[in-house]
Amino acid sequence: MAGNYKGGPGGGRFKKPAKIGRGTLEAVRSDGPHNEWLGMPPYYIHYMMVDGVEYNYLSADSDLGFDLGKTVTFRYKETKKGNMIEKRSLGLVIDPSELN
Repeated sequence: MAGNYKGGPGGGRFKKPAKIGRGTLEAVRSDGPHNEWLGMPPYYIHYMMVDGVEYNYLSADSDLGFDLGKTVTFRYKETKKGNMIEKRSLGLVIDPSELN
């Protein structure tokens, strides 16, 4: 079966696909460093406001590296704790009209 089929010991389960987000970065607030268990590298939680919706992003860097007002795109999942951006999916949108 093609697509998002996830086989395994539990039988044929379907993995819920991630949603795609895109918008203008309005605010960023960082929290950390956090250590969950011994030997785990420290990580930071970045709370980002994109088009009026808050998202969380976990990163090893204390600085997010994006300027406010830029357009970003990412994959995310809705969880009980909020909207979590997937690892290595956050990127900057390049507008061809702004290149020059």
